[in-house]
Amino acid sequence: MSIPQSGGGPIERHEQLAEYLASGCKPKEAWRIGTEHEKFGYCRDTLKPLPYHGERSIRAILEGLRERFGWEPLLEGDNIIGLQKDGANVSLEPGGQLELSGAPLETIHETCDEVNAHLRDVQAVADDIGAGFIGLGAAPHWRHEDMSMMPKGRYRLMTEYMQTVGSHGLQMMYRTCTVQVNLDFASEPDMVKKLRVALALQPVATALFANSPFLEGKPNGHKSWRSRIWRDLDPARTGMLPWVFEDGMGFERWVDYALDVPMYFVYRDGNYVDATGQSFRDFLKGELPALPGEKPTLSDWADHLTTIFPEARIKKFIEMRGADGGPWRRLCALPALWVGLLYDDTALDAAWDLAKGWDAETREAWRVEASVQALDAKVGGQKMHDLAREVLHIADAGLRARARPGAGGLVPDESHFLNALKESVETGRVPADELLAKYEGPWKQDVTQVFAEYSY
Repeated sequence: MSIPQSGGGPIERHEQLAEYLASGCKPKEAWRIGTEHEKFGYCRDTLKPLPYHGERSIRAILEGLRERFGWEPLLEGDNIIGLQKDGANVSLEPGGQLELSGAPLETIHETCDEVNAHLRDVQAVADDIGAGFIGLGAAPHWRHEDMSMMPKGRYRLMTEYMQTVGSHGLQMMYRTCTVQVNLDFASEPDMVKKLRVALALQPVATALFANSPFLEGKPNGHKSWRSRIWRDLDPARTGMLPWVFEDGMGFERWVDYALDVPMYFVYRDGNYVDATGQSFRDFLKGELPALPGEKPTLSDWADHLTTIFPEARIKKFIEMRGADGGPWRRLCALPALWVGLLYDDTALDAAWDLAKGWDAETREAWRVEASVQALDAKVGGQKMHDLAREVLHIADAGLRARARPGAGGLVPDESHFLNALKESVETGRVPADELLAKYEGPWKQDVTQVFAEYSY
């Protein structure tokens, strides 16, 4: 989850809220790729999650990255809760999941190099203290009571509030991991088209990246339990946003939606002020109960936008949120999928043609079925396997049309980053299928075997 935003002055006009979003518009030559991924840290001997404190801990990992690889620390009180360097940052999810939020880079070659370098650095530090890291969509056998809360004020507030608005919020916070990509838009119409494609086709990403079939040591009946969790978390801030597909969608419509999402907090002087359930509309009027008489800054608005969790969302860019965390090849495949679909005009048109005839019920049905069945999902007589094959064909063509070379020009474009996904379509098997087969076969229903075979 996000670190506190900064740099925004007072909000003096309502129009500034939409202008903030619109300030993200960039010409095509300035579009960038920002990849984020989370992973679970654990103690190698006990297979328990890493606590925050101690010789073998999340804090030790952060301090090791700082000391050995030149990262600058981010502190909350006396606690190191993140790192930053060269436009990237490392942050902590509530249960200690370690997240890399990559720098905005020009090509997938660069973002994949960044991911690989980060994983090597993390492994080097982890090896020294007997820790390991693994990429999965959900913790395979840990229970909630096994997880330590990271020392971030927003997580304390969210932990309490989540228990009042849904049944799966704490699972999301403490026992899930994702891989995401942030992409740019040129204009308001370009944002709308890309956001519609991102939302409509997000279930395809959920299916292809499904990697969370276990909960508390047993199969859970879903190939992406992480996706299932998001369906029963907080309806005010999650979902497929059917109104995005209606006439009149634009930055101002997103503002109206965001203003209706209850607040979590206001960040002041290094502390999180509890504003859970309160209204940003009241804040604009100086009537926020948590800070009577005070009005918000653009930094407060930016913070509030980070507390909205639909399947795709906009800030100054579009963020794709539907994929489970996973092995390194899929960390590079996720940006490849969405860059191929959204950064080439012909591909974007073709992607929209696939989904523009769906109604809200169809889009939601794909979301549900993808979490349960992945590539075996069917909706209205259409098969996810066929849909995913067509989506990958479009993404592949988009990447070839971009023609961004790598490896000093030896690799002509970025399309090879889709290979892991192409293999899934060819075989009909996603990571969750592989895990379930091993669970019923050589693992003899011992889910902890996943750590030996799938850690980074």
